[in-house]
Amino acid sequence: MKAKVHVFLKPGVLDVQGKAVENALHGLGWGDVADVRVGKTIEFDLKAADRAAAEAEVKAMCEKLLANTVIESYRVELA
Repeated sequence: MKAKVHVFLKPGVLDVQGKAVENALHGLGWGDVADVRVGKTIEFDLKAADRAAAEAEVKAMCEKLLANTVIESYRVELA
């Protein structure tokens, strides 16, 4: 099974990298861009008995390592 984990800073947490990208886009002429947030995507293959087991396993990975749940949220996709 292929897993994708999308990790982003929670709303209200200052996204310094997002602000830098937003300022660069403004400097390049795209002044209508606002509230840029930069995240990360982690992809991996996973051997699991079924979809529910895979989802539980990936959630445990996120809670323990892949996301800092104090300041980040995440979304899991399984295919």
